[in-house]
Amino acid sequence: MIPAAHPIIGDEERAAVDRVMRSGMLAQGPEVAAFENEFASIVDGLHCVAVNSGTSALHLSFLAAGIGAGDEVIVPSFSFAATANAVALAGATPVFADVEPDFFCLDPAAVEAAITPRTRAIMPVHLYGHPADLPTLAAIAEKHDLLLFEDAAQAHAASFDGKPVGAWGIAGSFSFYPTKNMTAGEGGMVTTPDEEVARRLRLLRNQGMEKRYANEIVGFNTRMTDLHAAIGRVQLGKLAGWTETRQKNAAFLNEAITEVVTPPTAPGAVHVFHQYTVRIEGHDRDAFAAELASRGVGSGVYYPTPIHRLPSFELQLDLPATEQVAAQCLSLPVHPALGQDELETIADAVNAVARAGS
Repeated sequence: MIPAAHPIIGDEERAAVDRVMRSGMLAQGPEVAAFENEFASIVDGLHCVAVNSGTSALHLSFLAAGIGAGDEVIVPSFSFAATANAVALAGATPVFADVEPDFFCLDPAAVEAAITPRTRAIMPVHLYGHPADLPTLAAIAEKHDLLLFEDAAQAHAASFDGKPVGAWGIAGSFSFYPTKNMTAGEGGMVTTPDEEVARRLRLLRNQGMEKRYANEIVGFNTRMTDLHAAIGRVQLGKLAGWTETRQKNAAFLNEAITEVVTPPTAPGAVHVFHQYTVRIEGHDRDAFAAELASRGVGSGVYYPTPIHRLPSFELQLDLPATEQVAAQCLSLPVHPALGQDELETIADAVNAVARAGS
């Protein structure tokens, strides 16, 4: 079976963990600080604050920027639940807007239509590694005096018009979960241009204190360990090469797959292909995936149920593009561990299953 995802952990990562183990400094320490400094190189030198997960990055970014009770934050419903959970955990209300079916990201027209007097912020998700329409969304935020957050959990090193994701608004949030384009084993990173927001993030992640036992605010324990940071530093050094391989793999699949809708890239966007997501039109998507598996090709469905229809929210909304893509999307292997033979097998299997079912 060709796996849909394949985390790559090598001798360098093992050596980095061993270095930290020998040092005796396992909690947040010099490795975390070094990882933050090095990560800044891919977000135009912004302040970077490491935390223990991508969800914590989202949650703390809202709190640090002053989002709370009575506020509304416009988000897509076609995403992982953490996108909306983080808004709710901050005490605010997620307002779900529709997506563009070609790129799977927030539709700016739907965002503008969702703005109310209670709206404080917009948070696009750069789903599957494709950046949302940041120039347009940033203009909408400025026009309505709103904060712009970015859920960049899947989009390390993606960009729009030459500007990296995570650098467009008040805060960007990245994830280092094992299946992401780079991993730290687990963890997250918040990026921000605002020094005061960065300081509040550091307080919030560490029980509200910068100086030991001098707690300034009520905070959390969401620190990243030096073990995780050491892995992240090694992976960050490999990210550019892995991204290039993902893009080459996606280019091959775009050329070779002819029987389903392959993922386009918007003008000005740099897609980093966390997932290579096709749309299965005219077929039962789940049956299609099962048939691919029988031919040795793994796949994934991200995400079968829009957030607004999950039991945690259960809202009756009219989001036609969201419902369409949730029923049609299928993510195929695109990771850097694939060889040419495997890429050809994936393309041949997809075309054959589509033709057999037509």
